[in-house]
Amino acid sequence: MIKLYTNTNFLSETYRRQVFPLLFDLAFKKDEQLLEYYQLVNQVKDADVVVFPIDYALFIKDKDATDALLSEAKLCAKPIWIYTAGDYGFTNYIDNAYTFRLGGFKSKLNNKTFILPSFINDPYTTFLDSRFKPITKSKQPTIGFVGHAQLGFKKWIKEFFNHLKYTVKRKFKGWKVDKQAFYPSSIKRARYLQTLSKNESFHSNFILRNKYRAGLQNEQTKIDSSKAFYNNINNTAYTFCIRGVGNFSVRFYETLAVGRIPILIDTDCKLPLDQSIDWSKHCLIIDSNSKIPIATQLLEFHNSLSEEAFKNIQQSNRELWLTMLKREAYFKHIHNHFKTELL
Repeated sequence: MIKLYTNTNFLSETYRRQVFPLLFDLAFKKDEQLLEYYQLVNQVKDADVVVFPIDYALFIKDKDATDALLSEAKLCAKPIWIYTAGDYGFTNYIDNAYTFRLGGFKSKLNNKTFILPSFINDPYTTFLDSRFKPITKSKQPTIGFVGHAQLGFKKWIKEFFNHLKYTVKRKFKGWKVDKQAFYPSSIKRARYLQTLSKNESFHSNFILRNKYRAGLQNEQTKIDSSKAFYNNINNTAYTFCIRGVGNFSVRFYETLAVGRIPILIDTDCKLPLDQSIDWSKHCLIIDSNSKIPIATQLLEFHNSLSEEAFKNIQQSNRELWLTMLKREAYFKHIHNHFKTELL
């Protein structure tokens, strides 16, 4: 068991949406499984780890609370866990600190950075009406995508303007987020998909939206768009995945949860638990700078798999999500890693 110490004043409804995900499970949800692995303690001397209770960018606004927790950790020589939320995240340089974040650039992250999966509900208990079943291999691979992808100069201008707003907030308003170059994600996505849709070597099933989640006009729109999204993944062997505003893809985890095969465009991505998971066995990872066409790489990958291997990778991906990437499962592996390697 790992014993955690934090400022419990922040474990309140006021900060419910900003709480370190593990602390949410322990303090709000009171997850019985995780309570067998972690325990909140009242004194720092009894702890194995000191945890910043909420998103780093918000917590450090309370200078007194931040300084007090840092002083306690330093006095008792305890490692610190820090959660930095949102699309961008923030790299801190606090001694003996470990950062948990959704994305970032692998080449710039140190070995004390842990990537969080995007924690989603099981699609087979929410939006899919069937149980998991692998797709039988066909001669021509099937590739799907449902989501925001749009070309055009007006769209480029809109995305560039949004990037400028982010840059201004970061520089002049003291936004605690990492610097990031302009990346027009919906345009990049649309260009890739346009090229793929013209290739007759495989069957593509793309539904392109001009707005995120079809605009989310009401609750029924949200439900309908989610069903269309997951049915598309479920009915195609491969799903195209590329980063959004942040350098990570939620769709990547949604594809694994369904038990299908992600095609991930690698934009210097760091994936979760890469010290334990051989990601090359679960997806097709394509370097964004590769000169070899995506279609060529997909066909080579698909043709290299026997019918049995094709089914096995789907089963393996579903199991991977259930046993390592679901919220509770992920933090069990974090527990084991810290217990054996770091504490």
